[in-house]
Amino acid sequence: MRAQAEAAANALPPLTLSAGPAALNFGHGAHGLRRPGSGEDFWQYRLAHQGDTAAAIDWRRSARGDLQFVRDRERQVARRATFWIGRGAGMGYAGQGTAPGGARESKLDRARLIALALSLSMIRAGERVGMLGAQAGTGAVQASRMTETLARLLPLPSEIDSPDPTSLRRGQAIILMDDFLYQDKALDAFLHAVSGIGSGGIMLQILHPDEEDFPFEGAIRFETQGGLTHQTRDANGLRDAYRTRLSLRRTALAEMAAQAGFIFGTHHLGQPVSQALIWAHGALTAR
Repeated sequence: MRAQAEAAANALPPLTLSAGPAALNFGHGAHGLRRPGSGEDFWQYRLAHQGDTAAAIDWRRSARGDLQFVRDRERQVARRATFWIGRGAGMGYAGQGTAPGGARESKLDRARLIALALSLSMIRAGERVGMLGAQAGTGAVQASRMTETLARLLPLPSEIDSPDPTSLRRGQAIILMDDFLYQDKALDAFLHAVSGIGSGGIMLQILHPDEEDFPFEGAIRFETQGGLTHQTRDANGLRDAYRTRLSLRRTALAEMAAQAGFIFGTHHLGQPVSQALIWAHGALTAR
């Protein structure tokens, strides 16, 4: 997964969090704190004092009078991106039949790959990244930590998994990925908590093409990854009703996301990973 994520991330510019709570821009990584400190950007002139070296003095500015001035630079700090991936049983769905080569990609597999590629892109820009509820960091150590953490994510026995609002911190850029197929009061509460602290981000719904197109026909027994079942003799007759419900669900999710300061998007396993990454960059840049 790491090699695939690195290839995907390297195809895009480094992703830098902007001054907004969830906005991201392309460019270089640190952000001005509007106070003096270590950084590359000029902040202000100040009078030289004991302990300043001759190299620190701006002799051109000082030549205008009898006083000596030092150029202070603006203190800078990386911002934080926080990832959450739903692990409800349905995220383990990888379709029917046997895929070429034996292994099939599940929705959770795709979400982990997208999260790692975005993390690596942000780390390249010097940003801090982490999973919801875990310590954030940057650099090669954090890249390895994110790789290991994401690789350990497995589907839960229950149908629904929800993000924990107690782990929220002000100013995070939050990236949520799940199939979001179930109505979940805990998700509503999380989004409400996000809006209350002035953060935001993106919500990406990840589905399997079967869940997009509903290609089933004839007599069939449906069973969720969590064990729920439904049997029908005319699966084709359910297609229109299913698609209508999916459309209504997406409309509701988009409205919930907008109210909480998120941008909602969709992606399915039949699309290239690059399509989701380009969308994520664009959506976060537009914040």
